[in-house]
Amino acid sequence: MPEFCPTCPTQTIVDPPQTIFEDYFHPQVVQVIHPIEVVRRHHCVPVPQHICTYTERDEMCFVSSVKKRKKRK
Repeated sequence: MPEFCPTCPTQTIVDPPQTIFEDYFHPQVVQVIHPIEVVRRHHCVPVPQHICTYTERDEMCFVSSVKKRKKRK
């Protein structure tokens, strides 16, 4: 018995298109300006300066040979 082989028509189905991007990048110079202000600040700071003063004096001490007695009450 011969095999039966039906003839099926060919079908074509089209999917929705897919987008493929090829990105190319090119340098673009962008100047960014950063302004800087220099401020010189002057401060007065107390710095202790130690100054020593001194005096001199002479004392006369007398040595007595007399003994003092305590008084009785």
